Amino acid sequence: MMAAMWNRNLVLLLLCQFIAVSGSVVIVTIGGLVGAALSPDPALATLPLSIMVVGTALATVSAAMLMRRAGRRIGFVIGAAIAAGAGFFAAYALYVDSFAYFCVGVGLYGVNNAFVQQYRFAAAESVPAAVASRAISLVLLGAIGGAFFGPLLATVGQHFIESHVYMGSMLAIGALQVIAIILLHGLKEPLAVASGSAAHTSERPLRTIVLQPAFVVAVLASVVGYGVMTLVMTATPLSMHVHDGLSLRDTAWVIQSHVLAMYVPSLFSGVLIARLGVVRVLSLGLLSMLATIVFGLMGHAVMDYWWSLVLLGIGWNFLFVGGTALLVDSYRPVERFKAQAVNEFSVFGVSAAGSLLAGTLIHSWGWNVVLWSTAPLLIGMLAVLARFAMRSTQARPQNA
Repeated sequence: MMAAMWNRNLVLLLLCQFIAVSGSVVIVTIGGLVGAALSPDPALATLPLSIMVVGTALATVSAAMLMRRAGRRIGFVIGAAIAAGAGFFAAYALYVDSFAYFCVGVGLYGVNNAFVQQYRFAAAESVPAAVASRAISLVLLGAIGGAFFGPLLATVGQHFIESHVYMGSMLAIGALQVIAIILLHGLKEPLAVASGSAAHTSERPLRTIVLQPAFVVAVLASVVGYGVMTLVMTATPLSMHVHDGLSLRDTAWVIQSHVLAMYVPSLFSGVLIARLGVVRVLSLGLLSMLATIVFGLMGHAVMDYWWSLVLLGIGWNFLFVGGTALLVDSYRPVERFKAQAVNEFSVFGVSAAGSLLAGTLIHSWGWNVVLWSTAPLLIGMLAVLARFAMRSTQARPQNA
């Protein structure tokens, strides 16, 4: 079945996922360090990363609506074009040592991320419903290459142009996105066949869609997973490199391991959902994120950070893939764009708040407070999931 489900769309989306994540990993690795060097206030060091997430949050609805009118292919090409410009503009910002310009460039890259997040929906729409969760997982696997290539661009790229540290890395991001533009021109418009309610052609009110228990749980799973992950990940380079004095190489390795942990489980998370059910997979994700807190509180050595960030990545994958799989089964094909827009805006709105909060928390109160601040969200989500499981043995909405 896995071989039969492969098609040109999945291959192109996987390759473009690799390119997009490579750029994101570069920005996550060096964004806080550039901020610390250029910003007028140490508390603003993570502002570029926060603005990237804010850019994603602000663009989610527009990206979904653009693709509703113009189609997936044109929408994805526009997003990649924005990202290419963002990389080149951020490189110029480093050339002139402008913190404000760098924030703008990184923010524009975040706009493209709003389009990139739609890759998983395009994948689900490009295959039969029975393998939608596996298609989502397969496309996310493109990020594994990005997890290896991104840190390489961050560490080696800082020396591409000796007079301006990291400028070469940002130029490379722009060039990669030009390649993505070319690849995305070959995308075939998905037929939206993945929903279990393909027979329904009438469009329900948005209120009816979002009040379904399954829709609520799906959105909350992605919101909590992305929000907690962004908060902790954004704070990590500052805590490791700036506060604890650990090397950039060690910091980049931990971030690389984290990104790998985010996406390697995609090799089997779709299969786990098919075998165990989405509720159990979501529960495993939450338990993994709770373990992140435990390991993170053990100390400030490299391996303490490594275990914490790896568990964070695994938890994110189970929550994100599980939440997406539940989401795509909660709406009819004709409803997909508005339902996806609500989900994406919710996810990245909270993620933006987490990223903005990370700089203040890590600067004012330190690493341990960053970790403890995530506990209420995780415990609350466990309670919501337990209630949902009690109400239904199958995490499947009623669309009839």
